[in-house]
Amino acid sequence: MDVYKLWSCSDDGESSCISTMEQIRREIDVLRKTFDFVRLLKADDIHESHGTNGEIPCQCFSFWKVNDPCENCISMKTLFDKKPRTKLEFMDSDIYQVFSRYVEVDGEPYVMELIKRLDNDSLVGVNDREKLMNKLMKYHAAMYTDALTGANNRRYFEDKLKKSHIVAGVAMIDLDDFKLYNDTCGHDAGDMVLVTVVDVIRRCIRKSDVLVRYGGDEFLLVMPDIQEEDFAHKLRQIKRNINAATVAGYSNIRLSASVGGVFTDGKSLEEAVSKADKLMYQAKSKKDTVVTEESELAVGESNKLEILIVDDSQINREILAEMLGDEYRIHDAASGKECIKLLNQYGTGISLVLLDIVMPEMDGFEVLDYMAEHHWIEDIPVIMISSEDSVSSIRKAYELGVSDYISRPFDAHVVYQRVFNTIKLYAKQRRLITLVSDQMYERDKNNRMMVSILSQIVEFRNGESGSHVVNIKRITELLLDRLPMRTNKYTLSSTEQLLIPMAAALHDIGKIGIDDKILNKPGRLTKEEFEIMKTHSAIGANMLESLEQFHDEPLIKIAHDICRWHHERYDGRGYPDGLKGDEIPISAQIVSIADVYDALVSERVYKKAYTHEKAIDMILNGECGTFNPVLLECLKDIQDELVKGVQ
Repeated sequence: MDVYKLWSCSDDGESSCISTMEQIRREIDVLRKTFDFVRLLKADDIHESHGTNGEIPCQCFSFWKVNDPCENCISMKTLFDKKPRTKLEFMDSDIYQVFSRYVEVDGEPYVMELIKRLDNDSLVGVNDREKLMNKLMKYHAAMYTDALTGANNRRYFEDKLKKSHIVAGVAMIDLDDFKLYNDTCGHDAGDMVLVTVVDVIRRCIRKSDVLVRYGGDEFLLVMPDIQEEDFAHKLRQIKRNINAATVAGYSNIRLSASVGGVFTDGKSLEEAVSKADKLMYQAKSKKDTVVTEESELAVGESNKLEILIVDDSQINREILAEMLGDEYRIHDAASGKECIKLLNQYGTGISLVLLDIVMPEMDGFEVLDYMAEHHWIEDIPVIMISSEDSVSSIRKAYELGVSDYISRPFDAHVVYQRVFNTIKLYAKQRRLITLVSDQMYERDKNNRMMVSILSQIVEFRNGESGSHVVNIKRITELLLDRLPMRTNKYTLSSTEQLLIPMAAALHDIGKIGIDDKILNKPGRLTKEEFEIMKTHSAIGANMLESLEQFHDEPLIKIAHDICRWHHERYDGRGYPDGLKGDEIPISAQIVSIADVYDALVSERVYKKAYTHEKAIDMILNGECGTFNPVLLECLKDIQDELVKGVQ
């Protein structure tokens, strides 16, 4: 019998029908002599698996793999339009042709599937089979592989895993500081971080485990048939190995990851991923932590994030508490005043406020004003809840700092998702701010340390005590603090106010180029020796100018000005350039007074120390050169601090 006659069509284009089960069984017996696999699918089974709209991916099992849904299910399409179809599928090195045909058996709709392995004789040309197989393999790999890391991509999860029901450990792994790596070190560093993390995870898992790049810096790990205890241990091992990993070319980057893991006993993988994602964000609240269902239960209620619900309607508070109580610890307030009281009590222990706008006495807008005044709105996100949905009210709420808006009546899914998303966003923001602050502090500390080392080297060579550098910095800070109180003529940014005292420590770095015999001569210098000594200001400036790679750094620019011009005088009689008045940068003017004062009150190889009172009189009387009158007033203002604070 010619099996292909079974695919003859009636006049309306539909496949011919076989009327009884006895007939179809005889036909199947014949077809099995030609095809490798034949099966009859009931319409009800296909509807149950696929849905009725034809848009849900096929969930029926393919003939060669259990729990592996077929792609581009032609049987589902055939059921809907009753038209026969065919397609090619492949497994390993084999290619299969799949036929699908609509039949009615005893008046009931069915789909018959016939599958045949294609051998070399089935393909035209000697190399056609290999070429076709290579193309299919490459297409399949490209479609489901993340190009950067080589892990499976999100499409692989959506197509292959999402609807699976398996026994497995499921984990979401998120890099804590990935955005910072990109922002501070560049996208190449971010890419290398991702490659490194995937390599670390792969070395910790089995070949049967599945790793998916789920988002930008989030990874999904599915570990089938693993014991629950082993799964938790494996997650902790992965986190430790990520901590210990070195990113090639970026040895300064220290990796950390937050991990959420669940163990699913045959339930939907999509549901397990959602639970793992929630646990991962609990882990991120502590950073660099593994949280599993077991550890979450062990910690209990105290581990839940806290939400404050503010609404004058008790029923509304109860509805929201019912929606959120399983996942969060709930506080509630019936008025704006109660809300403020609880915020004062718990502070940033509150992770989010659900705030009604229309309330008696103190409404939601007044609460937002209070939160802004006390800077809570920067750390505690607020979601507005109200039936007052006028554009002006919503706009005003956003202007006052709310993060989102939920209208009544409440939809449980919408409320939960918006609460979760807002807390998640703020958690990331807080971690980023903390990390940036820590890095800025470390950078500033390292800068201060290096400046201190360099200045101490100069002072040691100059035969002076190390206290001179400390004193110059302290006096400069005091003068800078006082200057804005005396005049608004000099506008210094906060950055400049921080950098000038640090740069002041380098004011005499040019002395490293002066001969020791002149530098440490116990008596008065000759005219020629003094001219040589005066060159130290230009030498220091030239040294800093030669640092071309740091030429645009604010610290280097300020240090250059101080080095070159801290011996200039307000009347133009200083050196090396004879600048006059405010031609001299204010940073150099301030350091000039600080340098002269400390030199007077300190013992040197060529003189004894003067008293504080004598030093102040000498400076004010012009015995040490002419200075900016405003700075002289500042010097008088800080006299008490000078006596207490200078070593």
